Amino acid sequence: MSFDSASSAASDRQTAGGPGISRTSQAVALTRAALVRPHSAEGDPDAQRALCAGLTLVPPASLRPSIEARTRFMDDQVVTAVRRGVRQVVILGAGLDDRALRFRTGGVQFFELDHPATQADKARRLRAMGAAGPTLAACDFESDSIVDVLAACGHTLAWATLFLCEGLLVYLDRRACLRLLAGAASCAAPGSALAASLATYESPAPAAEVVAAANARRRSAAAEPWRTILPREEHLALLADAGWTVTAVTESPSALDDVSHGRGSLLVAAAPALTAGPGVGAER
Repeated sequence: MSFDSASSAASDRQTAGGPGISRTSQAVALTRAALVRPHSAEGDPDAQRALCAGLTLVPPASLRPSIEARTRFMDDQVVTAVRRGVRQVVILGAGLDDRALRFRTGGVQFFELDHPATQADKARRLRAMGAAGPTLAACDFESDSIVDVLAACGHTLAWATLFLCEGLLVYLDRRACLRLLAGAASCAAPGSALAASLATYESPAPAAEVVAAANARRRSAAAEPWRTILPREEHLALLADAGWTVTAVTESPSALDDVSHGRGSLLVAAAPALTAGPGVGAER
């Protein structure tokens, strides 16, 4: 479902800390605003700072190393994809992501999918900046089909697409992760790619125990709980089950020095599996 004028009007009633707006996405955006990052010739290098206007949240300094590594990885994926002629970029769980403005390039369309409240806030901020660029679409990743959402907002199945899934999968349950990734694979024409961050752990403990221990240390866990943290090979297998072939894996630094169960994060790049056609692993 595309982000329509009704949702846009509702966004005028949202505040920087409005109901339903992700504080995590705000912390990530504020951290990114302080980083030195590339931009395209047509892009706006100040876009992230402008999108953060009015936010009063102070992100913990401990987040910076992991967010910086993740941001650099995802930025590189966008730059590489655009250089090789990819014409569509889909950002899943976009929050206050600025890449549609930072890497603005003629002939390249950015689609951003996220929770309706977050998208309403993003639309208000873009209007305040007088900025156009991304196509915003409201999507509940626990229940909506991204295949249907993308079809409704103008995504072209015949064109190669870069899908960015940064800092999102950990907040979804395993079934929703598989459904989301498989949906992306079913929309991935030849030449498409996926870049994703995966929350992993190394101990023999069951995943439920690891997730519970991780959430016990997070002040935001009640509002935004983590749901999917898996052993490395199991998480990579989840990508394969969804129709993606992993082409590169990079370790990302942890935000804390004393994480339990050997928790960490992987940054992965993937291509559609040769057998991945419309509907592979996806719900119809």
